[in-house]
Formats: sequence, structure tokens, C-alpha cells
Amino acid sequence: MRAASPVPPRDRTDKPWRSEGAPEPDQPKKRGRMPGGWWRLLITALLVFVIANLVLSFFDQSDDTTISYTEFSRQVDDNNVAKIYAKGDAIQGELKKAQPRPDDNGADDGDGDGDYKTFTTQRPEFADDGLWAELERNKVTVTAEPVVAERSLLSNLLISLAPILLLVALWVFIARRMSAGLGGGGGMLGRKPPPKPVELEEGRRTTFADVAGIDEVEGELNDIVDFLKHPEAYRAMGAKMPRGVLLTGPPGTGKTLLARAVAGEADVPFFSASASEFIEMIVGVGAGRVRELFAEARKVAPSIIFIDEIDTIGRARGGGSGMGGHDEREQTLNQILTEMDGFSGSEGVIVIAATNRADILDPALTRPGRFDRVVAVSPPDRGGREAILKIHTRDIPLAPDVDLAQIARSTPGMTGADLANLANEAALLAVKRRQKRVDQSDLSSALEKVQLGAERPLVMPQDERRRTAYHESGHALLGMLQPGADPVRKITIVPRGRALGVTLSTPEADKYAYTEEYLRGRIIGALGGMAAEQVVFGMVTTGAENDLEQVTGMVRGMVGRWGMSSKVGRLSALPQDAQQAYGLSAAPATLDTIDEEMRRIVEECYESACRQLTDHRDQLDALAAALLENETLEEADAYRAAGIPRLHKG
Repeated sequence: MRAASPVPPRDRTDKPWRSEGAPEPDQPKKRGRMPGGWWRLLITALLVFVIANLVLSFFDQSDDTTISYTEFSRQVDDNNVAKIYAKGDAIQGELKKAQPRPDDNGADDGDGDGDYKTFTTQRPEFADDGLWAELERNKVTVTAEPVVAERSLLSNLLISLAPILLLVALWVFIARRMSAGLGGGGGMLGRKPPPKPVELEEGRRTTFADVAGIDEVEGELNDIVDFLKHPEAYRAMGAKMPRGVLLTGPPGTGKTLLARAVAGEADVPFFSASASEFIEMIVGVGAGRVRELFAEARKVAPSIIFIDEIDTIGRARGGGSGMGGHDEREQTLNQILTEMDGFSGSEGVIVIAATNRADILDPALTRPGRFDRVVAVSPPDRGGREAILKIHTRDIPLAPDVDLAQIARSTPGMTGADLANLANEAALLAVKRRQKRVDQSDLSSALEKVQLGAERPLVMPQDERRRTAYHESGHALLGMLQPGADPVRKITIVPRGRALGVTLSTPEADKYAYTEEYLRGRIIGALGGMAAEQVVFGMVTTGAENDLEQVTGMVRGMVGRWGMSSKVGRLSALPQDAQQAYGLSAAPATLDTIDEEMRRIVEECYESACRQLTDHRDQLDALAAALLENETLEEADAYRAAGIPRLHKG
């Protein structure tokens, strides 16, 4: 599937959805009265004023020192007073020479610290000491202005009010955000002004022309498109379209693209969001956002709401929830259920959700009246993969030798996202090679990188290369010998990804059901590397770790899920995710029987692999020698080196 134009960005952090095709929002309404009333603001301002004055009075102490009148008389007698200013009985003055600050008893502390030069004192009313005569005799200047300048009343007022004005402004800002916040705990997570209307890239929306490879799903969704285009015809017939459509399938199959294509095909507003974006730390915010999202969709109905990864909030309730089962995730889920259950006057609003874990969803989500239509989106078949490749290469210049049908045959199981990545990797490789067009070799190299991993510049010792060559030759030779096995496409002993060597086998056509013979053949082929090491070197190494993981998964399915063991019987004893719930899925005796049968099948397949490699030792040696010489063998060269005719058609 072709990647459509990018999803329009969000303009508001509290609005966790994106929209396209919606009309321009109305102008915001005038804000309401501040919660709590103005009296709270006034009380707060008064408290701040008192605290600010106390702080300012603490820091606004003058630098002059208060001394006793006795000390002042002593300094006058010592001719150490330069000038004074008297207002009533209060006297300010400045000394000619700084003196040590006296202690509380008026005596000189004598430590030399904290000297003072300006001072204030108070003249007693009963003093009759001829102060004026002493001042004239010592030529002390009596000034008409205070010795220590003080700030004006206006300056003090401004300094006192500055922190208050700052806090009032901050309070108004917070209060307005709170008044516009979302209900149920919105608080500080308030709104911003409504976003501007979304402008799509070149005015083009995603349609079914941008979707390929899933025609059967497109057919189911065409009903939704037709209803959105012609709702009157359905209402006249008394028919009601599903309120919700749940798209399920593996990651990368194009569920989001399909939802956008439905909206684009019907030409209706499209609101999209990820389920995780509704969840916040504060309980109730998610539910409020859900209410607002549905309210916005109703305003422009008919419209589509798309919720991606709905399993984030749609898990079955009752297990592992918060205190009393009443946490933020459950509140959000309950709000979605409520909105979908009773659309009063909101006909034409259709909810589309996507998940790859439909098995864990709450049953209330999938009941009729909510997500009552479940559409499975599977990986495309060969024809679908070719059509998807054509879409993804529309903007890529291709050379005449490019065969997209051959690439589609070599990519079974790949999703639309995988094929998009493949086309992009080929384009990047062509740029690195300074080419003007992408040719077949670029696509083949990109396919090898995607399927096998990037090459590693690892220099292996000769004995390691020889062991790796026999290991990969064992895989390949058994794949060639097994009847009905997938043909070998490529063998390499060049380190790629985590592997020291890779053998690539892909089927001629897509397979949807597997026989027991085919699965046993795959197990024998997967054990071929370990068997070859045992036959040739008499010991095995750790290089078969990934092979054993594949074998374990296949044989567990054969015995525990697909009824391919007569001893266990025709039943499914293990769940699909048996690795997580293996010990809780069946009785202990049944699990022991499954374990015995798994070991029996693997031992039989391993003995068969060793026996076949021993019988065809000459072909194994020839194939390993060709690998050591060439490092990489393509399909035809590999069959030629092993001396086995290529009977498959592809």
C-alpha cells in the first residue's frame, strides 16, 4: 500500500487527535467567569501584599548604625563628627573617621569588624549639654537634608507593588486556563485557542486508489462509504450502519491507511488519534478528551473517528487495574463505550478502530451496537504484493529490466509496510551506486538486506568458514531433497545480521494451510545445519540456536494446537501464545504427554536428517566446496553444485 500524504499535525497539546476535511472552527466564545470568584483573587493579593512588605522591610534596612547619645557626645568631643542632620530629637550624622561598632552596652567591642561611619541617635529631652556650642566649636556641618537619603513614597510604593502585580498576572493566567480546562480533572491541562483549519498537502486526500492487495477488505468497507455518501437511502429503508468497525491484523497491513481511504473516498471529515494519547496522569482527563472528540465529530457529521491501537485502553476490564478497578484507562474506555452506545442525534458518526491484539479486547467493545463489524486485514497474496509494489514505485524511476512480479513471488508473507520499505531501500541503494534509475539488481540487493540482514565486515578463520559452509549446505541439501519442500533461493556464508551464514528458501506460491509432511520436512531442513556438523565434524556448535527456536515453535504447534499427534489426540491443548501461558493451559499429565511427543518428533526428524546427509555425503561436500569458493550461491548455481535437478517452477 502506498503511503498517503502525512497526517496533519496537531496544534493543541490537549487535543490528541488529528483531523482532515473538517470545516473551519467557529470563533472561540467569550470566556466565563473565573472559578472561585474575584474574592479569592483579592484575598490572595492582600496576603501577598503583607508578605511582600515584611520581606521588603527586612531587606530595606538602612546602612547607618544606631548608637547611643553618649557615644554620639563622645564622638563630638573627639572632633570626629563631620556633619549632622536633626529632625526633632532624631539626629543623623556622618563621622570623619569610621569607628568600631559599639556593643549593646555602648562599649567598643574592639574587634575591628563592622565599623560604621553613618549613624542615627536620639537626643533625650532632658539633655542640657550645650550641644550647639560643641558643634560650632568642632566645626560640625549641620545640613538641611538627611545624611542618609531615603527612597520616595512613590518608589517605595512601586517596589512594594511589583511582586504583587507579578503574582496577580500569574494568577489570572492560571485561573483562565483552569476555567477553560477540560472537565473532570482538566485543570492545568487546559485548552489553547481552537486550531486553525487543517490544510492537506496539495488538497489531495487518501482514497481506495492508494490501497492495493486487500480487495476483500475494501469490499466490506465500501458499505461504509456508500452509507456516508447516501444516508437518506438507508434511512428510508430503515437500515442502520454499524456504529463501529474494528480492523484487526498484523502490524503493517495498512489498517490506518484503510481508515483514511474510507474517509477520503466518502469525502467526509476524518478525526484520527492513538488510544494512548488520551491517557494522562490525572484521572478523568482521558474521558474528557473522548467527550470533546465525539462532540467535534458530531458538529461536522457525517464524519469518521479513527482510534489506532485501541487495545491500549480497550483491554478486558477487571484484571490488574488500579484501586477498586477505577483507574484512568477504565474511565476512558467507559466513556468510549458510553459515546458509542447511545448516539443521540449523532447519526453519521462512524468509529473505526485498529488493533493487532483483538483477543484481549473487552467484550463490551465488540458487542452489537459498538464495534459490531470486525474486519480482518491480512498480509497480501502474490497479486496483491505486485499491485502494492507498483503503487510504492510510482514515484521511483525504474529501469526496463525491473520485474515486479518476480519480486512479488520472492516476498511471501510481507505486508504493505514491508514492501514500502523494500522499495525505499532499493531507491537508497541506487543513489549510493550513483544510478539514475532503480534496476533489478537494486531490488534484489534490497530484498536480501530486508530478508537476510545487512552484511557484516567480519573476517572468520578458515576453520570457522568451513564449518559454516557445511552448516548452510546441510540446510540447503535437505531442502532440495525433501519432497514438496520450499525451493532454495540463495545460500551465503557472508555474515549477515546476527547469523554467520544464511540459507533462504521461499515457496513457489502462498500457502495458507500446511500438511504434517510439509511441516516435518521443514523441521528436517531446519535441523540440517546441526546434523551436517554432527556428520562431518562429530560435534555441534552454538550456531544452531535460531534453528532450534524455529523447530520448537513448529513442533509445539503440531502437537499442542494442530492435532498432529495420535497420542495427544485431536485437540488444541496449548494457546497460541503458549510460551507465556504454557503451565496454565492444560492438565500436568497432558503437558507431559505434549513434551514427550515433541521430543519424539524432533528426534525422528534429526535422525532422518543425519541419515540423509550421510547417504548424500558427496553432494554435501560438493555444495560446501562451492560455497567456500564463491561465498554466495544463487538458486540455479546451488542446485547445479549439489547435482540435483531443479524440478520446481518459479
